[in-house]
Amino acid sequence: KFSPKESETTVEDIIVQIGRTGVLTPVAILKPVQIGGTTVSRATLHNEDEIKRLDLKIGDTVIVGRAGDVIPDIGKVLKEMRTGKEKEFHFPKEFCGQKVIRAPGEAAHKISRPEKCELVNRRRLYYFTSKAAFNIEGVGQKIVDAMLDNNLISDAADLFDLEAGDLVPLERFAEKSAQNVIDSIQKSKIIDLYKFIYALGIEHVGEETAIDIGKKLITYGHVNHPRDVIEITKKISATEWQNIPNIGPEIAKSVFEYFSKKEHKEFLEKLDKSGAKIISPKITKVAQKLAGKIFVLTGGLETLTRDEAKDRIRELGGDL
Repeated sequence: KFSPKESETTVEDIIVQIGRTGVLTPVAILKPVQIGGTTVSRATLHNEDEIKRLDLKIGDTVIVGRAGDVIPDIGKVLKEMRTGKEKEFHFPKEFCGQKVIRAPGEAAHKISRPEKCELVNRRRLYYFTSKAAFNIEGVGQKIVDAMLDNNLISDAADLFDLEAGDLVPLERFAEKSAQNVIDSIQKSKIIDLYKFIYALGIEHVGEETAIDIGKKLITYGHVNHPRDVIEITKKISATEWQNIPNIGPEIAKSVFEYFSKKEHKEFLEKLDKSGAKIISPKITKVAQKLAGKIFVLTGGLETLTRDEAKDRIRELGGDL
């Protein structure tokens, strides 16, 4: 809603990053530039089609914009400033030891077996422990990396089996700080249903879609444990997923395939054995005070964080 502040800079390189679902995203490495009082050195390029639309090359002079908290992006390439030394960017044919594919009709490049990629596993753990998911305080990316590098965990479910003594040998960990992390992990084992669904990192499923999925699950009965999710999702066909409001064919296919895969069922079983418990929302008249109303949150709030306000609106039946 505001005109983005812009600056001119050059693209020094284009690298490829991988996300938790195995999707590859090109990122422009910029000559650092000030935009709205913030130094910016990277800009997302989304996918190959965006690079072609911009006709962007490594070495180009570009206009970069940034509005609010949105990731900086390249709005325009100043082709008249080219010197002839610019280089074309090409997606790698292999990444993380796997062939890079782009399915017909899809915008994104991805690897075929993301679960076999260590980088993807790290991204999934960052996502799982994040504030919008299990919200494990004190377990940021550096600690997740240290746990993985020291072979303390192989997936997110392993977090719940850790003991304080496992962490003490890690750099900068004393007994007290190790125990604080373990306490935080154990506290997070009890989680809201919608956050649990979100934490699974299903492709195309964000916070709002996780809520739609959660509402569908509780129509089948109580969802108090990960094993309940396994049993209920066995009963839901791909067509039935698609009939849920706000869920189209692509999301329905992604959700159905996620819960159909053996490795994902095994992960949910592992979470169940670790003692993870789910709090399902109760559908009552009181909880529906805001039913039918849609809210848009901008700026800051005096008594609540934005995430807390979202949770309260949802508890009362409102939509965002």
